[in-house]
Amino acid sequence: MEGILARRALIAEPVEQTARQAYDVTVLLPAFNEERAIEHVLAEIVVALEDEPLKFEILVVDDASTDRTAAYAERFAAGCIRCPVRVIRRPENRGAGAARKIGVREARGDVVVMLDADGSYPAHAIRDLLKYFPEYDQVNGARTSEQGTWPWLRMPAKWFIRKLACYLTGRNIPDLNTGLKAFKREAMLPWLWAVPDGFSCVTTMTLAFLTNDHTVKYVPTEYRPRIGKSKFHPLKDTLAYLNTVVRIVSYFRPLRVFLPAAAMVLGLGIAKSIYSFYATGSMQESDIVLLTAGFFTGMFGLLAEIIVAHHRR
Repeated sequence: MEGILARRALIAEPVEQTARQAYDVTVLLPAFNEERAIEHVLAEIVVALEDEPLKFEILVVDDASTDRTAAYAERFAAGCIRCPVRVIRRPENRGAGAARKIGVREARGDVVVMLDADGSYPAHAIRDLLKYFPEYDQVNGARTSEQGTWPWLRMPAKWFIRKLACYLTGRNIPDLNTGLKAFKREAMLPWLWAVPDGFSCVTTMTLAFLTNDHTVKYVPTEYRPRIGKSKFHPLKDTLAYLNTVVRIVSYFRPLRVFLPAAAMVLGLGIAKSIYSFYATGSMQESDIVLLTAGFFTGMFGLLAEIIVAHHRR
């Protein structure tokens, strides 16, 4: 964090920007029905960062909890004298992604650190992530164990989707959907439009950086059983997770998705054409359909890649 402090001293910012970027770090906690954990997590963050040479704030975005999460967070904020703690109450539940997007926009720190409000990530790990700024744009905590519910479904599904993401992005990704991540706020703001309101928001934030040439690092991080009840939906969230990987890579690296699909359809069309020729002496209509579909899939991917490249200029 010394680099961040030095940079803040050297760069002359406009008056309005200086007023907003008053802190080196904002620790963002999206929370929904976490009354059993919220005060414990807040206290752990304060203890972890109070002796660090940086100015930080804690921002809790309560996503319309139906329990006493927001009230407990406000009680902690009123009694905390070691750092500012702000609580934003959302009037309706929109999901973890929506809460995170509001938190990033409202954050006053140059670097935003996100972690879950259920106690699953140790707050002292934040210090390990901050060591790599400003050299990196995003630093993630890569979990060293699986402590979530439904492990028999989570582990193979996460392994498959993570490998697919590695192939599509061309990058090694030790942990695709970790909830512990730190990033430069200004680097994240342009990509918030792509972040969904629901479960796959952290995956989107990682892929948006990886596919747009931002520097991303992973740091091994302890992972603990959560406090309270899990909100993970096995089928719905797994499908959303897979959809997010394909959708985001299609946004930013479309040829990585369309080229293999085109090759597969063309290969199938060629194989079927050969079979039809030997079986009937001529190609069939279905062979033409497959070859045409493969060709236009490849052309569509190429056109999408050109459009994306044009928008990056």
